[in-house]
Amino acid sequence: MAGPDTDVIVVGAGPVGLMLAGELRTGGARVTVLERLTAPTTESRASILHARTMELLDERGLLERFGQLPDAGPGHFGGMRLDLREAGDSPYAGQWKAPQTRIEAVLAAWATELGVEVLRGHTVTGLVEEPDRVRVLADGPDAERPRLDAAYVVGCDGEESAVRRLGGFDFPGTGATKELLRADLAGIDLRERRFERHPEGVANARRGPDGITRIMVHAFGRVPGTTRTPAFAEICAVWARVTGEDISAARPVWVNAFHNARRQAACYRKGRMFLAGDAAHVQLPVGGQALNLGLQDAMDLGGKLAAYLAGRSGADLLDTYHAVRHPAGARTLTHIEAQAQLLFGGPETDALRAVFRELLDIPAARRALAATISGLEGGGPVAVRPHAPAAPPPSDGAAPTRQHTTTRRITMGKLTGKTALVTGSSRGIGRATALRLAREGALVAVHCSSNGEAAGDTVAAIEKDGGRAFPVSAELGVPGDVHKLFLSLERELKVRTGTTTLDILVNNAGVMGGVNPEDLTPEKFDRLFAVNAKAPYFLVQRALDNLPDGGRIINISSGLTRVANPQEVAYAMTKGAIDQLTLHFAKHLGPRGITVNSVGPGITDNGTPVFDDPQAVAAMAGYSVFNRVGEARDIADVVAFLASDDSRWITGSYLDASGGTLLGG
Repeated sequence: MAGPDTDVIVVGAGPVGLMLAGELRTGGARVTVLERLTAPTTESRASILHARTMELLDERGLLERFGQLPDAGPGHFGGMRLDLREAGDSPYAGQWKAPQTRIEAVLAAWATELGVEVLRGHTVTGLVEEPDRVRVLADGPDAERPRLDAAYVVGCDGEESAVRRLGGFDFPGTGATKELLRADLAGIDLRERRFERHPEGVANARRGPDGITRIMVHAFGRVPGTTRTPAFAEICAVWARVTGEDISAARPVWVNAFHNARRQAACYRKGRMFLAGDAAHVQLPVGGQALNLGLQDAMDLGGKLAAYLAGRSGADLLDTYHAVRHPAGARTLTHIEAQAQLLFGGPETDALRAVFRELLDIPAARRALAATISGLEGGGPVAVRPHAPAAPPPSDGAAPTRQHTTTRRITMGKLTGKTALVTGSSRGIGRATALRLAREGALVAVHCSSNGEAAGDTVAAIEKDGGRAFPVSAELGVPGDVHKLFLSLERELKVRTGTTTLDILVNNAGVMGGVNPEDLTPEKFDRLFAVNAKAPYFLVQRALDNLPDGGRIINISSGLTRVANPQEVAYAMTKGAIDQLTLHFAKHLGPRGITVNSVGPGITDNGTPVFDDPQAVAAMAGYSVFNRVGEARDIADVVAFLASDDSRWITGSYLDASGGTLLGG
């Protein structure tokens, strides 16, 4: 049987589909785009680009094609002013005005220059997946091409996605409870306002440089309509109800209705079919996040799928698309729904809005929200290419130059929005690790077995430093230990985040042996293994229900697994077990994008009395090539690296953090 007609069929020629098509073609793939519309849309449903998207466009040499984009102003969260220029260290911090029509035109020109075939007037009516291809049935003007074959099909065809429906993707979520009416009006001069609240609803009006005024209006208690194209008279009536103004003399250029339905595909990949953009997630288009989320979906998938098709990677790379982008989508949808409630909730939300305004007076809170909206944290990596303009294909029709993908991510606090559990974090390495993760923005569960006062001190130190933490207590190494710990952990996470998601697990708690081999008792031996090996195993097992795809597990091992100290033979055996736990769970959890690594400290000052003895410290320092003993923060910094996206390509590893102790004499 002959090979497929093309490598990838992209369904939908909106911004997401065109972005994906260009990415694929630049990576060497043959691409055909099917679009049901016979001509590009003249409607600009979206018009805002955020910092991370701007960076990615710049890295592809595309930003210069847009010319000078106007600054779109400070931004908002739920209608309350939020200056996105506070998002972090990015040359594009803020938000930038780019109408959807302009984005589509630029991306369409780029894609076609690269050799992408765009077929308009084709409506997909059937998908048949076979072992080596997908057959796509489509109604269209070209009678000679009613059917196409491709190695892969990607649905970028919006909320009513045919690929999602025909491919049988699960699409769970909630229906609409609130509605936003929008219209672009000519021939009218309205006072500009920004999410102005009235007794009957919320109104927004902004005049563009072309003289067109875009209005948006929400009436409290109004049941969402069944159509996305309401009559202009209906919009006039709602505007009059909310503002008392008559806009019926204006000429409507475009009218539409949007709602807060919130749905996300359970999986972004099903065999040879993928979803991206609004085909994968439906949300209220507030603040421009939906467009940016979709474009970043395309940029992540494009590089990965092209690399696999070109033989530069294995098939497992394709599964990382879901592992990276599904959590990013879920987080964005949560933020958008929070904004919908703040924006369009009636008087019952006044108290919540008042508290939220107080929170926005806190610089750290503003920065965290601005970074999230801007895509500068919490969204996972997006595969990108080196900073170089995309070149058109050679004149002989050969595929364009293939470029390897790298990953770059700009963050403020690299763990902002993440949650972490650090066992044994009331003192020593655990305490330093909790402080370090919190400093990077994580919400940290500070665990102790018995010393609740010390755990409270760690929490207080984190909060004094501007971080967030809470204590959890459970003795490890006894029956029911893991169950008790997770009952407390999940309760506290639910209160603080609304979910029981745990992004980072650090297995640090442990006990030392400190006896001669001849004096070790079975009871002491069993206790060492119960705390140091058994508890971490079942903590990992229990955490698998809480860890999202792309999560992190870091196990604290020991340099004593590499050098001999007879007084700690049983302790070293437990840490050897930890290294095996790391190795095998790394293999097991790789398909979910969860990394599992061990850190092996050497002699480290953990606050015990021996480190108050200068002679003992001098003797211990001699084991390190740096001629000093380790500090708890030396280990905490390594753990923070493994907890971040910077370590995404490391798993199943033992990281020597002994200060060169193992290098020999």
